[in-house]
Amino acid sequence: MSPGAALAPRGRMVALEGPDGAGKSTQAALLAEALRRRGREVVSVREPGGTALGERVRAILLDPAMVFGARSELLLFMAARAQLCDEVVAPALGAGRWVVSDRFLLSSYAYQGAGARLGGEVVASVAAVATGGLGPDLTLVLDVPPELGLSRRAVRPDRLESRPLDYHHRVREAFLAGVRALGGAAAVVDGTASEEAVAREVLRRVTDALG
Repeated sequence: MSPGAALAPRGRMVALEGPDGAGKSTQAALLAEALRRRGREVVSVREPGGTALGERVRAILLDPAMVFGARSELLLFMAARAQLCDEVVAPALGAGRWVVSDRFLLSSYAYQGAGARLGGEVVASVAAVATGGLGPDLTLVLDVPPELGLSRRAVRPDRLESRPLDYHHRVREAFLAGVRALGGAAAVVDGTASEEAVAREVLRRVTDALG
């Protein structure tokens, strides 16, 4: 690179998080569409998934017939995340694009760290390898009571949705604790509001924080 040459601007990453049934997938799609209307190049991803490997892992993780322990669950999520970071997220950010992710690392702290009681230190130790330090510029947690969120889900719950209600309460509290820990890099959005109201608030938060 010649002296004084400008570096390509790094893209931005927004992760939408929250309990099951909070509306993350819908809001992630609406946010990506809104950003594209504003002239942004946007890459949309979901977790687990977003790559050929990740989609295979997703099928295993969500299959109600599969039985395995919490550590295996954590490692499978992290394997899918590592591939997503390497194959999709890092190249997109490096090219100056925006990445809108339906779940990211905070979900592991909530579901495996708190819900499955593995603890945050265990999650952090594996996350350091899986993400290589990549993470969202902004995390938005769509918050709903577990009873409401689960009532919105499909008739046939997946492997995680079918867990006891106290598990889902631990997950919700961990999401809220994560927002407090992240400070200005995260915020809570009321997921009980209408779809349109949530979308407006999500876009406002993104615009205020990232421009």
